[in-house]
Amino acid sequence: MTTRTHDGSVDHRAGGSVSVAPRRPDERIARFIARSLGGARSVLNVGAGTGSYEGVGGTVTAVEPSAAMRARRPPGRSVAVDAVAEDLPFADGEFEAAMTLFSVHQWSDVTAGLREMRRVTRGPVTVLTCDPARVRDFWLDAYAPDVLDTEARRHPPVAEIAEALGGTISVEAVPIPLDCTDAFNEAYYGRPEMLLDPAARQPCSAWSFVGDDARERFDRTLRADLESGAWDERLGHLRTRPSYQGSLVVVRAVP
Repeated sequence: MTTRTHDGSVDHRAGGSVSVAPRRPDERIARFIARSLGGARSVLNVGAGTGSYEGVGGTVTAVEPSAAMRARRPPGRSVAVDAVAEDLPFADGEFEAAMTLFSVHQWSDVTAGLREMRRVTRGPVTVLTCDPARVRDFWLDAYAPDVLDTEARRHPPVAEIAEALGGTISVEAVPIPLDCTDAFNEAYYGRPEMLLDPAARQPCSAWSFVGDDARERFDRTLRADLESGAWDERLGHLRTRPSYQGSLVVVRAVP
């Protein structure tokens, strides 16, 4: 059985299995992350999960509190350390760089976790996250507002992340390619039919925090607009847009 943190996200540290569709890293997003790490030879990955983007850096040390997620790390990935962001078992400045990807919104204390990352890292700290101020700009808000409300509530404000890390901060929107292979809501900006498949939505945990009625309303209204042509009348230009800049951002901090 899983438990939940203060914000309602799943606490994977608890026992039990986690039924989540596997993530497929997108190589273009991976290159964006790699640039942010600045060629570091030793990289800490906090909230590493199954390690889907760990190929972007040098030697990676993974931290993952969920036994279920650690067990799903594929052959070739390093064995993840059982620890939480808020209490990292490493010395000051032990790593050249650190990253946390799609993870901070699940932490019990974001500020404490980011300060720990800063403590153990002597170079850049990279946070891949969603800017909650931009989450509701996505067209999905017209069909599943409860899902995007959940997303916006769970993700910490960019200013909060920047303040916790300190140093020199840069924030860049990450371009999402039209054929993005990763599985998050905005990855389907120009392929709306794919979001009708529950398997495509499964890796985005916000869908698990809304009721069946909200999911049924989404399916019914989006399906109707696709069949009538209403979606394409309003948004059909997205089907050929090479990339989309939505809420996905990289916050980078250097001392």
